[in-house]
This record gives sequence, structure tokens and C-alpha cells, in this order.
Amino acid sequence: MNTKLLCTTVALSSVVSFFGQNKPQPAPEKIVTDEYFGEKIEDGYQYLENLNDPNVVAWMKANTDYTRQKLSEIPERQNLQKKLKELDARKESTISELQITENDHYFYLKRNANEENGKLYQRIGYKGAEKLLFDPETYKKAAGVNYNISSITPNEKGDKVAIEISPSGSESAELLIINSDGKVYPEVFDRCWFSSPSWMPDGNSFTYGRLNSFNVTDPNRLLNSKVYYHKLGEDPNKDVEFLSNTTNPELNIGAEEFPLNLYHKNSNKNYGLVVTVDNRIKLYDTDLKDSFKPAKWTNLVDKKDEVTNYLVDKEFIYYLTYKNASNYKIIKVPISDPDIEKAKTVIPEPKNGNITDFKLTKDGLYYSITENGVQAKVFFLAKGKTDPIELKLPLQAGSVSFLAISENKSEIWMTLSGWTSPQKRYLYNPASNTFTFQPLSKPIEYPEFKDLVSKEIMVPSYDGVKVPVSIIYNKNIKLNGDNPILMVGYGAYGISLEPRFSTGFALPYCTYGGIYVVAHVRGGGELGEAWHKAGFKTTKPNTWKDLIAVTEYLIKEKYSSPKRIAIWSASAGGILIGRAITERPDLFAAAIPEVGEFNTIRSELAPNGPGNIPEFGTIKDQTEFKALLEMDSFHHIKKGTAYPATLITAGMNDPRVIAWQPAKFAASLQNANTSSNPIFFLADFESGHGMGDSATKVIEKDSNLISFAYAYTGHPKFQPSKK
Repeated sequence: MNTKLLCTTVALSSVVSFFGQNKPQPAPEKIVTDEYFGEKIEDGYQYLENLNDPNVVAWMKANTDYTRQKLSEIPERQNLQKKLKELDARKESTISELQITENDHYFYLKRNANEENGKLYQRIGYKGAEKLLFDPETYKKAAGVNYNISSITPNEKGDKVAIEISPSGSESAELLIINSDGKVYPEVFDRCWFSSPSWMPDGNSFTYGRLNSFNVTDPNRLLNSKVYYHKLGEDPNKDVEFLSNTTNPELNIGAEEFPLNLYHKNSNKNYGLVVTVDNRIKLYDTDLKDSFKPAKWTNLVDKKDEVTNYLVDKEFIYYLTYKNASNYKIIKVPISDPDIEKAKTVIPEPKNGNITDFKLTKDGLYYSITENGVQAKVFFLAKGKTDPIELKLPLQAGSVSFLAISENKSEIWMTLSGWTSPQKRYLYNPASNTFTFQPLSKPIEYPEFKDLVSKEIMVPSYDGVKVPVSIIYNKNIKLNGDNPILMVGYGAYGISLEPRFSTGFALPYCTYGGIYVVAHVRGGGELGEAWHKAGFKTTKPNTWKDLIAVTEYLIKEKYSSPKRIAIWSASAGGILIGRAITERPDLFAAAIPEVGEFNTIRSELAPNGPGNIPEFGTIKDQTEFKALLEMDSFHHIKKGTAYPATLITAGMNDPRVIAWQPAKFAASLQNANTSSNPIFFLADFESGHGMGDSATKVIEKDSNLISFAYAYTGHPKFQPSKK
């Protein structure tokens, strides 16, 4: 044991009591002054950014141990955890990452009841015999390391599959190749998160992307990623760069941009895709050649074209774009003459709702339109036709996702879901206009949720703009102004909070009598790209002001009261929660920001910071710096303020929001708070941003979240004993 670390931990534990238990000392302030455009900004906790400092680690561990102890004292938490385990075990299996080849080989991850992680399986056809190909629990059996498969990519023949696997939620993935007999090839490719392998026609070679570093705290980790070409049996260290900013300087690929290569069979071309968090893509193509040397690429789409997705069939390239169409439209150009300026509109911008997805099959084009982010419709445009038809779905859906094999096949599956409706997967037959229920696991009944209902309303924000709000609750509750509420929001990247059936979080919360509210605040994509841009950089305050307005509405309409309302979000949603409680601390009883973004004027220095500049802005621009400072929750904490009970979490393996951001926010909030409400900080040293967590860890996190929310919104079953 590190005796220095042990002594430091002991030294940071004080005799200050809370409910009769010891809690760690507050982190001391050590003022550092930074200057931006002549404005001096004081930072008392910049030293916490050094995650290699044993004193910093000791403070984080002391807080984590104390928080775990206090959460364990919430009396109903153990019963809740048992219930969540029972709900999870009730499912015979959970299927994810399904891929189907043109010759009908199914590849997917399956996690059986009481298993921790998904395992890789294969079968031929929907009714084919299942075969286990790879079990991540057998990979590098290091003590305390949880390996999780994050992506699977089979080749066309279905005799080989590429998988990404990473330890302890770190997203520092290795790429492995496995054949249909379960044999793992000797080549191992590290630094392969988001590698997007693309198999070549021979089925024995592929292109793949690689990051700059596997270290999640390396500030250069995500910069200058490259696409390589590999042939099985050869040394990965000798792989040829195929697409990168060094081999293709004429493409002006930014250091923070991710180049990807995707081979398309029918056009026999490679498509070079360049992406960031900016939803506008850059797209290039090049003819397939025997020699995989740096290629000469033709530019197809640039940022100015405002294209967010593309698909290709034998004749045309189809684009989903919001250029002059905030709710999106679908256009197409011939492969033989791909000038996007000559594109023809296939599906015009809808008046009600926005186009959220589209797929091509042998028979035509399918697309979905979602109204207010929560009411999904599906349309089909048959080949040779000009007018699409709306499909009558087998059940009312809040969200829909498509799976199609390719533009050479007719098969298309649609998975439908709602807030209180379990996901159901259907195969659609355009010839008979029928849906066939094709579950990949045994359907489960949940009688404990039978009285839960949902409704959708529009709530005026501070400026009169109406915000979509989803409310999930027991139909028998009375609106007496005294109901506990757990409200969720996000509001970033144009991401919509679509209706999903949740047996691990939302619905179990409601079984205790609480109301679960989803505020579809600006910055998301629920009302199209204009909704995204209305909570973006300089307009970002709309995001938390919308949440505040929804909260005030719920109080006014007798759903609840300030002492009964908890708010939760994660990641970029940390801006939403952090600024809501720093602007209106009186309005909430509890706040739960998980792995949250809080210190936006320092984010650019973190590994994932440069990549997020297109969404939040840069400190190098004066206007954008002011916007970043306004959304910086850490710098809006005011000493001598009564703050709500707050549970702040971090993942030490988190490559997206580095752990010092939540740590700094927690330290400052602890020192500023004058209320008796606790400010808890929990750093998970065996987890990251939440991706790749084991089933046990997911259940632990969900039970902590629900228990904390109820403990500090007054639910009698969750009140700790005050000894």
C-alpha cells in the first residue's frame, strides 16, 4: 500500500459530523488568476486538475468513500437495488448491436439474465441456431477489470467480424478480428475507439481509424486521428495510412476532426467521411484500387452544404440536410455526376415534425418524422413513385429505429418504443404492407408498470417560446402540489431525448409515487436544427432557462413544489443542471449531475475539449469566450448561498468529461453552500463516462440516483436516520 497516500487520506478526514458520521475536510482554495481578453478570472481549485497528484486523488477517494457510506444509509436503497436486479433478471436476454449481412448472417451482442456484459453471437437467419463467438470475460483476465464489447462489424461473407473491446469504461478500445469458428486472429490494434472498420471486397482486408493515444488523460488523445489499411496476416505496425491530415493535406482535415473510410459495394468506391461533434459532415469519394496507398479524393459535400447523413444505392447518393430546411429534407445526386448544387429534392421539409432517419432498400426509401421529439411516424417512397405513403404502424410509437441489410435487399426492420411501451421489433413487407413481430428475445410482462401513463404538453419558457415536456406518472396520483418530481433534460448537440422504455431508471422511479418529467430544452433536436441552434454557444442560456421555466410551470400547476423537485442530467447536461442550480438554487430540492461538464472555460485544455469547440465555442474568440463563461457553472457558484442537496459524480477513466471538472465543481460548491443539504462527490475509479459499465454497476448507479432523489425530496421510505 502507498503509505504516503494512506497518510494523506487520513489527514483529509476530519471530525466534522453529518448525521453522526465523519466527512472529509473541504478542499482548500488556492487562488490562480487567468486573464482572457483583459478580464481576470480567479480559480481557487485549478490544482485539482492534476489527477496525478496523490493529494488530489486522496481528496477524491475520501469524498467517494463518504458518499458511498451516506448513500448506503438510505433505508429503501437496498430494496430498490433488489428490485432493479429482479427486473433485469426477468429478461431472458438483452440483445444489442445487431448486424445482418446480405447472406443472412446475424451478428449481435447478447447478455443473458444475471450476466454482466454482452457476448458476441452469430446465427444464420432469424431462426438459425445460435453460436457463441466471443466472451469478453475470457479476455485478459486481469483482476478488477471489466472488458466490454462496444462495436461489431462483420465482413460481407459473414466469415469474419471485427469487434472493439475496452476495459473499465475507458473507451480505450482494442480492435480484434474473429472468424466464424470463434478463432481470434493474432493482430491486436490499440487506440481504436470509433475505429469504424470497413471491410474490402476480398473479405480479408479492411480500413480502420486509430486515435493518437490510449491514455484518457492525454490532451492529444483525440487529435490527428488517422485511417489505416490492414491485410490480415500482416504486421499492424506496418499498416499504410489511407486517409489522414498528413497523407491528404489537400483535404484540410482539422486536428480535431475524425476521418473515416466506408467502402460501398455497388458503386465500388471508398467514401471518406470527416466528422466532429458538429453534425455537418464533409464527404469525399475515390475509386477502389488494388493499391491502398494515399488516395486522390473527390470532394462531394462540405460544411456549407449542411448535410448530416448520406446513403448510396446503385445510381444515386442521398443526403439528409437542413440547408434552408430546419426540419430537414432528403435530396439526391447521381453517382456519375455528384455535384450537390444540382441535387433534386426527394423528400421536402415536413411542416409538422422533423426527419430523424432514413434507409434505402431494394424497394425504395423509408424515413421517419418525429413531432416534438416524441411522436414518430414512418413513410415509404417506393421506387419509381413520387409520393410517399404513411405506414400504419402496429403500435403507437414515441420513437422508431430502422435496420436494413442493404439497398440490394427488401428486408427492413423497425423497432418501436414509448415511455411506457416496451420496445418491439417488426419486419415490414412492402408487397403485403404488413408487419411481422420478430423479437430477438422473449417478450416480458411488467405488471408493476401497468398504471403508469405518459402525456405530452407544451410549456411557455421565459421568452414565450413553447418547450415540449413529457410527463410520466401513475394515473391515480393527485395533483396536490406535493408530489416528488425527478426532471431530466439535456439540450446539446441537437440530440433528442426520445421515448425509451426503461426498467432500470424512469419507470422504477414512478413506482414509488413520483412524477418523471422530461424537459426537451433548447439545444436538443426535438424541433429541428433551429431548436439546436437556439441553445448553442451564445444562445446557450436558453437551455437552462427553459428548465427553470418548466419547473416554475410544474409548481404553478400543482404538480409539485420546490422542496419536492430533483433534477438530473449527464455529460453536457452538466451545463444544464449546474447553471440551473447556480441561477435558481431556491427552485430545487436536489440535483444530480453525472459525469458533468461544469468548467467550460477550461474544457478546451482537456482531451475532449478541442473536439467540442464546434458545439460550445473557443476561448480564443472573445465572443465565444464570453458565452463559455456564461455557461460555466463552476464560475457561477456564489459563496454564502444555500444550495440544494447535490450528488456529483465522475469517472476516473472518462475520456469525454475529464474527472477534474466534476471534482472542481464539487469542491467549490461544498465551500460555498450554507444550507444543511449535503454536497456529495463520488468518483468511480473503475468506470468512465458510462459506456461499457457492467450490469451490476449500472444497477448500482441507478439505485444511487433514485435513492438520492427521493431522500432529498421528502419520500418517507428513503429518509436516513438522523442519529
